[in-house]
Amino acid sequence: MSTEQNASASIVSTAGLAPLLTVLIWSGNTVVTKASAGLISPGSISFYRWLLAFLVLMPFVGRAAWRNRSLLRQHWLKLATLGALGMVIYQSLAYEAAKTTSAVNMGVTIALMPLLSTVLAGLLAGEKLTVASLAGGTISLIGLVYLTSQGDPMRLVNGGFHIGDGLMIIAVLSNALYGVMLRRWAMPLPMWQQLFWQIGFSTLLLIPIFLMGDISPITTANLPLILYAAIPTSLLAPLCWMIGIQRLGASRTSLLINLLPIVVAALAWALLGEQLHSYHAIGGALALIGVGLGLHKLRAKNDPADDESWETEEA
Repeated sequence: MSTEQNASASIVSTAGLAPLLTVLIWSGNTVVTKASAGLISPGSISFYRWLLAFLVLMPFVGRAAWRNRSLLRQHWLKLATLGALGMVIYQSLAYEAAKTTSAVNMGVTIALMPLLSTVLAGLLAGEKLTVASLAGGTISLIGLVYLTSQGDPMRLVNGGFHIGDGLMIIAVLSNALYGVMLRRWAMPLPMWQQLFWQIGFSTLLLIPIFLMGDISPITTANLPLILYAAIPTSLLAPLCWMIGIQRLGASRTSLLINLLPIVVAALAWALLGEQLHSYHAIGGALALIGVGLGLHKLRAKNDPADDESWETEEA
């Protein structure tokens, strides 16, 4: 194997672990949310999770972030926009979409994210549109359509188009745009501080949504759900996703989200006793092939600036 191939494989194996951890955390959150349905309203958990995440980060990152407030003044609009795209619009619209569309349609719409990210990355972030990335996204999309439609794609046509489907398209486009703009807007702030300010702005933006919706109090029943959503899902997962985007690019990182339905199906089988069927295996296999194909052509050169951008500042 050549030196270039070894370098490429090394980058994929190390940089790919970060967004893969994000997918695992999001998958666990999906299962936890299903198991805890009805315990807390969507607007309340959205607000509580980001507020708690901000408060948890405060003692560790707040002082360093305040010392860099001059950089915040320069980049606050970008940080606020990123927070709105990835933490407010996407998640709020997804919760709202669930009221008027099916889980099947939502799953297929989410599967569009890698292709949208690939196209947007080429148009806005200067990432090269390769045959491998486009083919990988397409194959994964076919696999996930087969998986989420339970082996009968005509279910998607027969179900009709709902308001929730339109909301999900906007939500997925927002999240894809988040990844692309994060890559394009390289800011001289450590990654933890970028995450801290994005969460801060997101919390502020969620206040009116929280106040105008059904306010659910925090109880012993929903507290574990809030804690899981606030700590691993709102802190560790976004950080790992940001690292993945910086190292792999938006289009390749987004491909890994196609592993989410596979992991969720496995967790639902193991933890909730749900049955697995042949369409899970066929659709999941196609999704895995697409992800592998899209990541295969990862360039060997690793930009030193990426290493610098996500390092945390010393205490």
